[in-house]
Amino acid sequence: MSGREFPEVSMEKIVETVKKAKRFFEDSEAAGQIHQKGQVDFVTQVDVRVQEYLYRELTGLYPQIQFMGEEKDNSSLDPEGSLWILDPVDGTTNLIHGYPMSCVSLALSVKRTVTAAVIYNPYTEEVFTAQKGKGAFLNGKPVHVSRTEKLASGIVDFGTAPYYHEHADWNFQKTKEIFLGCQDIRRMGSAALAMASVACGRCDGSYELYLKPWDYAAGLLMVQEAGGVVTDFSGQFPDPTRPSAVLATNGRIHEELRAYLQGFAGAKQV
Repeated sequence: MSGREFPEVSMEKIVETVKKAKRFFEDSEAAGQIHQKGQVDFVTQVDVRVQEYLYRELTGLYPQIQFMGEEKDNSSLDPEGSLWILDPVDGTTNLIHGYPMSCVSLALSVKRTVTAAVIYNPYTEEVFTAQKGKGAFLNGKPVHVSRTEKLASGIVDFGTAPYYHEHADWNFQKTKEIFLGCQDIRRMGSAALAMASVACGRCDGSYELYLKPWDYAAGLLMVQEAGGVVTDFSGQFPDPTRPSAVLATNGRIHEELRAYLQGFAGAKQV
């Protein structure tokens, strides 16, 4: 079969498979085996082993589905087909420092639309799941975005875009403005967990200048199915198979928060 054929998948089986990756996160020796890809871009043996494991298991279950992973060459993939989009460890820097805020982020994209998603935090045993048209869940219980109506009453998570220091002045100036306009700011260090937090109402919005598909594809569906809104900073819906700026909110504060972030040309889809 080709990547353009769209099989039904078992969420129960996918969740079961993803949760078995916990053993790799518990290997502190592997977490300390670090390869530096860029100035602040790291990969550990945990990243590598989780991706190898999930690639083997998922392709065994669904050989017709293509596989996009952070730690592989994805140039030959057909984004119009079906493909897994995996971040084996979203929050690698957190993992390296022993800060327990990392997760597996897995999405299924069909014709550039995310149809299923799992975000798994092995430290808390929280499993966020979503299927298109079927809602969002935390450990099997439905979740919904917050009902906060005004930014002034909300808390907002932001990403520092650590690989793009050239935009730090703009990013932190905007974050200061948002901080002064909201109740408080958070910084989780994992875009997937930040978006899951928006989905379950723990925070009201989250944004980052540059995210890769594996950073946000699962969170995109999670927020949507929980009743929220996801766009880039210009208000356009992001293509989950491509890098993009991402703003995820409960919907009620979306335009108010987006008003702070408009005007940065580099923050459109890249």
